[in-house]
Amino acid sequence: MTEPEDQQAREEAASRLFSGPVDFLRSAPALQFLPDPEVPEIAFCGRSNVGKSSLLNALTGRRAIARASVTPGRTQELNFFDVGRPEGEGALPLFRLVDMPGYGFAKAPVKVVEKWKALVNSYLRGRQVLARTLVLVDSRHGLKEVDREMMTMLDKAAAGYRIVLTKTDKIKASELAAVAEKTAAEARKHVAAHPEIHLTSSEKGMGIAALRAAVVADALGEGWMG
Repeated sequence: MTEPEDQQAREEAASRLFSGPVDFLRSAPALQFLPDPEVPEIAFCGRSNVGKSSLLNALTGRRAIARASVTPGRTQELNFFDVGRPEGEGALPLFRLVDMPGYGFAKAPVKVVEKWKALVNSYLRGRQVLARTLVLVDSRHGLKEVDREMMTMLDKAAAGYRIVLTKTDKIKASELAAVAEKTAAEARKHVAAHPEIHLTSSEKGMGIAALRAAVVADALGEGWMG
């Protein structure tokens, strides 16, 4: 199988998986509420209003698996979603998606922000089943200081991550190419960053199939085909 055919097969397998069960499991406002670390987890993080809920909805093919809040920064907990459920009573999901609290919110009280930072940092450092984190960056603005802080936190936690540019349909192709190149150059300076930069648009569906396949590969292995 050629490389393009192999990629297409991975994307089709990932699409089939996400067309099956994807269920909200629980919200964890503190570490003691985390589910048992029994299956791989893929975490999603990004600045408030980066389009995280929309991307989760697009990846899972659901309209409201992650509610797109009208108030950025509303998610103050770690939200867990089960993906795939083998037949059999008590069977565990194949893996879980984790919607992390947004960061960079101007309106949140300092104590609340510190609490979120502590929760996220503790989760990243201590979660052995965390297979990959996706750091979402608004393509119209590129990397901001709060994104760099998050990347450094992930580097220090030795938690591998992918950078995903969102809302790529909102800027010109030439501007997008420049942002992608600049982001890739900066990612190369971070030890835990994956070299590939994902370009996505939840609204237009651009890059969603490829990112979905990458998520499944990170969670279940490159060779997983269902």
